[in-house]
Amino acid sequence: MTSAQIIDGKALAQQMQAVMIDRIAVWREQFGRAPGLAVMIVGDNPASAAYVRGKEAACKKVGMSSFGQQFPATATQAELMQAIDVLNHDDRVDGILVQLPLPDHLDSIALINQIHPDKDADGLHPHNMGKLMRGEAGLRSCTPAGVIKLLAHTHVNLAGKTAVVVGRSILVGKPVAMMLLEANATVIMAHSRTENLKSVTQTADILVAAVGNPEMITAEMVKPGAVVIDVGINRITDYEGNSRLVGDVDFASVASIASHITPVPGGVGPMTVTMLLENTIWSYCRRYGTTYDS
Repeated sequence: MTSAQIIDGKALAQQMQAVMIDRIAVWREQFGRAPGLAVMIVGDNPASAAYVRGKEAACKKVGMSSFGQQFPATATQAELMQAIDVLNHDDRVDGILVQLPLPDHLDSIALINQIHPDKDADGLHPHNMGKLMRGEAGLRSCTPAGVIKLLAHTHVNLAGKTAVVVGRSILVGKPVAMMLLEANATVIMAHSRTENLKSVTQTADILVAAVGNPEMITAEMVKPGAVVIDVGINRITDYEGNSRLVGDVDFASVASIASHITPVPGGVGPMTVTMLLENTIWSYCRRYGTTYDS
Protein backbone atom coordinates (compact mmCIF):
# COMPACT_ATOMS: atom_id res chain seq x y z
CA MET A 1 0.00 0.00 0.00
CA THR A 2 1.39 3.38 -1.04
CA SER A 3 1.86 5.89 1.77
CA ALA A 4 4.54 8.09 0.21
CA GLN A 5 3.66 11.35 -1.50
CA ILE A 6 4.17 10.92 -5.24
CA ILE A 7 6.49 13.53 -6.75
CA ASP A 8 4.79 14.26 -10.07
CA GLY A 9 7.47 15.27 -12.57
CA LYS A 10 5.00 15.41 -15.44
CA ALA A 11 2.85 18.00 -13.66
CA LEU A 12 5.85 20.16 -12.74
CA ALA A 13 7.20 19.94 -16.30
CA GLN A 14 3.84 21.12 -17.66
CA GLN A 15 3.78 23.98 -15.16
CA MET A 16 7.27 25.09 -16.14
CA GLN A 17 6.52 24.80 -19.85
CA ALA A 18 3.40 26.96 -19.45
CA VAL A 19 5.63 29.75 -18.12
CA MET A 20 8.01 29.22 -21.06
CA ILE A 21 5.17 29.60 -23.57
CA ASP A 22 4.26 33.03 -22.19
CA ARG A 23 7.84 34.27 -21.94
CA ILE A 24 8.87 33.05 -25.41
CA ALA A 25 5.87 34.80 -26.98
CA VAL A 26 7.06 38.08 -25.44
CA TRP A 27 10.69 37.52 -26.44
CA ARG A 28 9.73 36.74 -30.04
CA GLU A 29 8.11 40.18 -30.27
CA GLN A 30 10.93 41.87 -28.38
CA PHE A 31 13.98 40.27 -30.01
CA GLY A 32 12.61 39.10 -33.36
CA ARG A 33 13.09 35.40 -32.81
CA ALA A 34 12.45 32.56 -30.37
CA PRO A 35 15.18 30.53 -28.62
CA GLY A 36 16.55 27.80 -30.90
CA LEU A 37 17.64 24.24 -30.11
CA ALA A 38 19.59 22.00 -32.49
CA VAL A 39 19.50 18.25 -31.78
CA MET A 40 21.91 16.05 -33.76
CA ILE A 41 21.13 12.36 -34.15
CA VAL A 42 23.37 9.81 -35.87
CA GLY A 43 22.03 6.51 -37.21
CA ASP A 44 18.61 4.96 -36.68
CA ASN A 45 18.59 3.82 -33.05
CA PRO A 46 14.82 3.55 -32.29
CA ALA A 47 15.15 4.73 -28.68
CA SER A 48 17.25 7.73 -29.71
CA ALA A 49 14.80 8.60 -32.48
CA ALA A 50 11.94 8.52 -29.97
CA TYR A 51 13.85 10.78 -27.58
CA VAL A 52 14.58 13.26 -30.35
CA ARG A 53 10.92 13.33 -31.44
CA GLY A 54 9.97 14.07 -27.85
CA LYS A 55 12.44 16.95 -27.66
CA GLU A 56 11.25 18.40 -30.96
CA ALA A 57 7.62 18.14 -29.80
CA ALA A 58 8.51 19.94 -26.56
CA CYS A 59 10.19 22.72 -28.56
CA LYS A 60 7.09 23.13 -30.69
CA LYS A 61 4.82 23.16 -27.64
CA VAL A 62 6.60 26.08 -25.98
CA GLY A 63 7.21 28.01 -29.21
CA MET A 64 10.93 27.32 -29.44
CA SER A 65 12.64 26.89 -32.81
CA SER A 66 13.98 23.38 -33.50
CA PHE A 67 16.86 22.66 -35.86
CA GLY A 68 17.07 18.88 -35.85
CA GLN A 69 19.79 17.23 -37.95
CA GLN A 70 19.80 13.55 -38.91
CA PHE A 71 23.06 11.91 -39.99
CA PRO A 72 23.58 8.39 -41.36
CA ALA A 73 25.26 5.79 -39.14
CA THR A 74 28.26 6.01 -41.49
CA ALA A 75 28.86 9.71 -40.75
CA THR A 76 32.48 10.46 -39.96
CA GLN A 77 33.93 12.25 -36.95
CA ALA A 78 35.12 15.06 -39.21
CA GLU A 79 31.67 15.56 -40.74
CA LEU A 80 30.04 15.83 -37.33
CA MET A 81 32.73 18.13 -35.97
CA GLN A 82 32.16 20.41 -38.96
CA ALA A 83 28.37 20.31 -38.46
CA ILE A 84 28.78 21.33 -34.82
CA ASP A 85 31.10 24.17 -35.83
CA VAL A 86 28.44 25.47 -38.23
CA LEU A 87 25.84 25.40 -35.42
CA ASN A 88 28.27 27.15 -33.07
CA HIS A 89 28.28 30.09 -35.49
CA ASP A 90 24.54 30.00 -36.30
CA ASP A 91 22.87 32.98 -34.58
CA ARG A 92 19.49 31.21 -34.62
CA VAL A 93 20.83 28.41 -32.42
CA ASP A 94 21.15 28.88 -28.65
CA GLY A 95 21.48 25.23 -27.65
CA ILE A 96 23.17 22.23 -29.27
CA LEU A 97 22.71 18.61 -28.20
CA VAL A 98 24.32 15.48 -29.60
CA GLN A 99 21.94 12.57 -28.96
CA LEU A 100 23.72 9.67 -27.25
CA PRO A 101 24.62 6.88 -27.68
CA LEU A 102 26.58 7.23 -30.91
CA PRO A 103 27.86 4.51 -33.26
CA ASP A 104 31.04 2.87 -31.95
CA HIS A 105 33.38 4.49 -34.47
CA LEU A 106 32.60 8.00 -33.18
CA ASP A 107 34.24 9.80 -30.25
CA SER A 108 31.35 11.29 -28.29
CA ILE A 109 33.63 13.14 -25.85
CA ALA A 110 35.40 14.99 -28.66
CA LEU A 111 32.05 15.93 -30.22
CA ILE A 112 30.66 17.28 -26.94
CA ASN A 113 33.89 19.23 -26.44
CA GLN A 114 33.42 20.75 -29.91
CA ILE A 115 30.16 22.40 -28.80
CA HIS A 116 30.64 26.00 -27.70
CA PRO A 117 30.22 26.02 -23.88
CA ASP A 118 27.54 28.74 -24.13
CA LYS A 119 25.46 26.48 -26.41
CA ASP A 120 25.99 23.28 -24.42
CA ALA A 121 22.29 22.48 -23.88
CA ASP A 122 23.05 19.14 -22.21
CA GLY A 123 25.43 20.71 -19.70
CA LEU A 124 28.15 18.13 -20.38
CA HIS A 125 31.00 20.29 -21.69
CA PRO A 126 34.06 20.27 -19.36
CA HIS A 127 33.77 24.06 -19.12
CA ASN A 128 30.28 23.79 -17.62
CA MET A 129 31.17 20.78 -15.50
CA GLY A 130 34.03 22.88 -14.11
CA LYS A 131 31.65 25.73 -13.31
CA LEU A 132 29.45 23.28 -11.43
CA MET A 133 32.46 22.07 -9.47
CA ARG A 134 33.38 25.67 -8.59
CA GLY A 135 29.80 26.65 -7.73
CA GLU A 136 29.66 29.22 -10.52
CA ALA A 137 26.62 30.01 -12.66
CA GLY A 138 26.49 27.98 -15.86
CA LEU A 139 24.63 25.38 -17.84
CA ARG A 140 23.79 22.34 -15.72
CA SER A 141 23.34 18.70 -16.78
CA CYS A 142 19.65 18.25 -17.53
CA THR A 143 18.68 15.16 -15.53
CA PRO A 144 20.53 16.16 -12.33
CA ALA A 145 19.12 19.69 -12.61
CA GLY A 146 15.67 18.16 -12.99
CA VAL A 147 16.21 16.15 -9.80
CA ILE A 148 17.11 19.30 -7.86
CA LYS A 149 14.13 21.16 -9.29
CA LEU A 150 11.79 18.33 -8.20
CA LEU A 151 13.22 18.40 -4.69
CA ALA A 152 12.83 22.18 -4.50
CA HIS A 153 9.25 22.00 -5.78
CA THR A 154 8.44 19.38 -3.14
CA HIS A 155 9.88 21.76 -0.50
CA VAL A 156 12.41 19.19 0.66
CA ASN A 157 14.98 20.97 2.83
CA LEU A 158 18.37 19.64 1.71
CA ALA A 159 20.56 21.65 4.06
CA GLY A 160 22.25 19.39 6.59
CA LYS A 161 20.48 16.27 5.35
CA THR A 162 22.30 13.08 4.35
CA ALA A 163 21.94 12.41 0.62
CA VAL A 164 23.10 9.11 -0.84
CA VAL A 165 23.61 8.89 -4.60
CA VAL A 166 23.78 5.36 -5.99
CA GLY A 167 25.59 5.60 -9.32
CA ARG A 168 28.65 7.59 -10.40
CA SER A 169 28.10 8.34 -14.09
CA ILE A 170 29.12 11.65 -15.59
CA LEU A 171 25.55 12.03 -16.88
CA VAL A 172 23.79 11.80 -13.52
CA GLY A 173 25.65 10.49 -10.48
CA LYS A 174 28.61 12.85 -10.30
CA PRO A 175 26.82 16.09 -11.25
CA VAL A 176 23.79 15.44 -9.02
CA ALA A 177 26.17 14.82 -6.11
CA MET A 178 27.78 18.22 -6.74
CA MET A 179 24.36 19.91 -6.96
CA LEU A 180 23.30 18.33 -3.67
CA LEU A 181 26.52 19.57 -2.08
CA GLU A 182 25.76 23.02 -3.49
CA ALA A 183 22.43 22.84 -1.61
CA ASN A 184 24.33 22.08 1.62
CA ALA A 185 23.44 18.38 1.85
CA THR A 186 25.99 15.91 3.20
CA VAL A 187 26.59 13.66 0.22
CA ILE A 188 27.67 10.02 0.09
CA MET A 189 28.34 8.43 -3.30
CA ALA A 190 27.78 4.71 -3.68
CA HIS A 191 28.27 2.47 -6.70
CA SER A 192 28.69 -1.11 -7.93
CA ARG A 193 31.78 -1.69 -5.78
CA THR A 194 30.38 -0.24 -2.57
CA GLU A 195 30.62 -2.82 0.20
CA ASN A 196 27.41 -3.45 2.15
CA LEU A 197 25.38 -1.06 0.01
CA LYS A 198 22.31 -1.61 2.19
CA SER A 199 24.01 -0.14 5.26
CA VAL A 200 24.95 2.95 3.22
CA THR A 201 21.54 3.58 1.65
CA GLN A 202 19.82 3.14 5.01
CA THR A 203 21.51 6.35 6.20
CA ALA A 204 19.93 8.47 3.46
CA ASP A 205 17.40 11.19 4.17
CA ILE A 206 17.43 11.69 0.38
CA LEU A 207 18.21 8.67 -1.77
CA VAL A 208 18.95 9.12 -5.49
CA ALA A 209 19.08 5.90 -7.52
CA ALA A 210 20.84 6.22 -10.88
CA VAL A 211 22.43 2.88 -11.74
CA GLY A 212 20.34 1.36 -14.54
CA ASN A 213 19.57 -1.80 -12.58
CA PRO A 214 15.84 -2.64 -12.54
CA GLU A 215 14.22 -2.40 -9.09
CA MET A 216 17.50 -2.99 -7.22
CA ILE A 217 16.58 -0.57 -4.40
CA THR A 218 14.18 -2.46 -2.14
CA ALA A 219 12.31 -1.39 1.00
CA GLU A 220 14.88 -2.92 3.34
CA MET A 221 17.52 -0.61 1.84
CA VAL A 222 15.56 2.57 2.55
CA LYS A 223 15.36 4.61 5.74
CA PRO A 224 11.71 5.09 6.82
CA GLY A 225 10.57 8.58 5.83
CA ALA A 226 13.31 9.08 3.24
CA VAL A 227 12.79 11.02 0.02
CA VAL A 228 13.50 8.64 -2.87
CA ILE A 229 14.36 9.91 -6.35
CA ASP A 230 14.39 7.20 -9.02
CA VAL A 231 16.39 8.23 -12.09
CA GLY A 232 16.46 4.76 -13.67
CA ILE A 233 14.49 3.90 -16.79
CA ASN A 234 14.62 0.19 -17.58
CA ARG A 235 12.42 -1.86 -19.89
CA ILE A 236 11.69 -5.35 -18.56
CA THR A 237 9.71 -8.21 -20.07
CA ASP A 238 7.66 -10.65 -18.01
CA TYR A 239 7.26 -14.37 -18.64
CA GLU A 240 4.24 -13.70 -20.89
CA GLY A 241 6.28 -11.42 -23.13
CA ASN A 242 4.72 -8.18 -21.90
CA SER A 243 7.16 -5.30 -21.48
CA ARG A 244 6.97 -2.31 -19.16
CA LEU A 245 9.16 0.49 -17.88
CA VAL A 246 10.48 0.33 -14.33
CA GLY A 247 13.01 2.33 -12.40
CA ASP A 248 15.98 1.40 -10.26
CA VAL A 249 13.65 1.38 -7.24
CA ASP A 250 11.12 -1.32 -6.33
CA PHE A 251 8.31 1.22 -6.28
CA ALA A 252 5.62 -0.93 -4.67
CA SER A 253 7.66 -1.81 -1.59
CA VAL A 254 9.60 1.42 -1.17
CA ALA A 255 6.51 3.62 -1.51
CA SER A 256 5.16 2.04 1.65
CA ILE A 257 7.93 3.49 3.82
CA ALA A 258 9.28 6.56 1.99
CA SER A 259 7.88 10.03 2.65
CA HIS A 260 8.16 11.05 -1.02
CA ILE A 261 8.98 9.07 -4.17
CA THR A 262 9.20 9.66 -7.92
CA PRO A 263 7.35 7.22 -10.19
CA VAL A 264 8.71 5.67 -13.39
CA PRO A 265 7.53 6.80 -15.84
CA GLY A 266 6.31 10.29 -14.96
CA GLY A 267 8.94 11.35 -12.42
CA VAL A 268 12.40 12.50 -13.42
CA GLY A 269 11.98 11.78 -17.16
CA PRO A 270 9.69 14.70 -18.07
CA MET A 271 11.96 17.04 -16.14
CA THR A 272 15.01 16.09 -18.21
CA VAL A 273 13.42 17.44 -21.39
CA THR A 274 12.12 20.52 -19.58
CA MET A 275 15.58 21.34 -18.22
CA LEU A 276 16.96 20.98 -21.77
CA LEU A 277 14.51 23.68 -22.83
CA GLU A 278 15.46 25.79 -19.80
CA ASN A 279 19.17 25.51 -20.62
CA THR A 280 18.47 26.71 -24.16
CA ILE A 281 16.44 29.61 -22.76
CA TRP A 282 19.24 30.45 -20.32
CA SER A 283 21.72 30.73 -23.21
CA TYR A 284 19.25 32.79 -25.23
CA CYS A 285 18.71 35.19 -22.32
CA ARG A 286 22.46 35.65 -21.84
CA ARG A 287 22.81 36.69 -25.47
CA TYR A 288 20.07 39.31 -25.16
CA GLY A 289 20.93 40.53 -21.66
CA THR A 290 17.59 39.50 -20.18
CA THR A 291 16.72 37.15 -17.32
CA TYR A 292 14.56 34.09 -16.80
CA ASP A 293 13.41 32.63 -13.50
CA SER A 294 11.51 29.36 -13.77
